[in-house]
Amino acid sequence: MELNLVGKKALVTGASKGIGRATAELLAAEGSDLVLVARTAADLEAARDAIRAKHNVAVHAAPLDLSHGDAARSLARDFPETDILVNNAGAIPGGNLEEIDEPRWRQAWDLKVFGYINLTRAFFSLMKARRHGVIVNIIGSAGERLDAAYIAGSTGNASLMAFTRALGGAAPEHGLRVVGINPGPVATDRLVTLLRKRAQDRLGDAERWQEMVKGMPFGRPATPEEIAAMAAFLASERSAYTSGTIVTIDGGQANRGAVM
Repeated sequence: MELNLVGKKALVTGASKGIGRATAELLAAEGSDLVLVARTAADLEAARDAIRAKHNVAVHAAPLDLSHGDAARSLARDFPETDILVNNAGAIPGGNLEEIDEPRWRQAWDLKVFGYINLTRAFFSLMKARRHGVIVNIIGSAGERLDAAYIAGSTGNASLMAFTRALGGAAPEHGLRVVGINPGPVATDRLVTLLRKRAQDRLGDAERWQEMVKGMPFGRPATPEEIAAMAAFLASERSAYTSGTIVTIDGGQANRGAVM
């Protein structure tokens, strides 16, 4: 399917690896120029160079810490013509209420929850002035399948789901769209970190983390590319009547009784 993304300008956060990297790769393959954002400059520059080598598009690397509001404002100032914003940066740690203290909770939310909100605020106003633009929030299925053992993540994701739906409902008045994706488990380094903790909590041995995968749908987590494909579709004019919607991609896990 032709997504008609040639010449679009897309900004992707958390773009050095995982879902963000896969999304950037696919948007580049569709002909979009890119701004890649992540905290680690070396990883980000490696991603930029690899994408440039494969695709005939402009790729800019912007190493920034999005837990600070100034970073969002800086990106909006430097890249005001952005057509597609993909919010993806953030890693909220696993743990229950006793394990995640206030400083750790705030630090995680500053990057993911407030990072998404700050970037959306900065770019929404620019897009609104042009009456054109799409914001895709990569959130996480823990926001709908609540888990006390991942309480900061579940609560943060649920808030971003509400944010996406509320703003997505109003966005068409300004010619814009705001949509979300709730991935379930995805084969990334972050998933391994979460599964190691879960294996330690349940089995007493973090090295047995691969046993946590067996009960997943299809016996595996999703690939980053499977999430990226939905992000590209939602960002395209093929999905022009979609706003305020959150698509869950978890192999049907949210509709099963068993917990991962």
